[in-house]
Amino acid sequence: MTPGTAGDAAAVVEAMWQTILAYDDDRVDSAMVQAAHAHPRLRELYPVVSHGALYLNRCTGFPAPGDVGALFRRSGGGFMVIRHSDGVTLGEPDTIEEAIELIVANLPEGCGPAIIGTADDL
Repeated sequence: MTPGTAGDAAAVVEAMWQTILAYDDDRVDSAMVQAAHAHPRLRELYPVVSHGALYLNRCTGFPAPGDVGALFRRSGGGFMVIRHSDGVTLGEPDTIEEAIELIVANLPEGCGPAIIGTADDL
């Protein structure tokens, strides 16, 4: 896939955020989605929901690099942040605010807005 312009990518990312923000809590915890979307650095990343988890990607296509922490709700309460590229659990914070800050603190070096393309295009 040929990477598109930054404007194209921003429009694609925002459209996906709007779709995911409209999901009900049966699909994903809306508090997780709202908190991630409220953070300016995370709002630039491409969101994906799978099995109740929120994944944030530096590109809009697959394969994605998986190097941004994914956000899971723990069954006993609190959250878990896992980076799939290396399988590292970044933490198990109790609050959504702590989880968001954990993701931001562990963004890959040079992480900017998502691009149209795949991990190969980064």
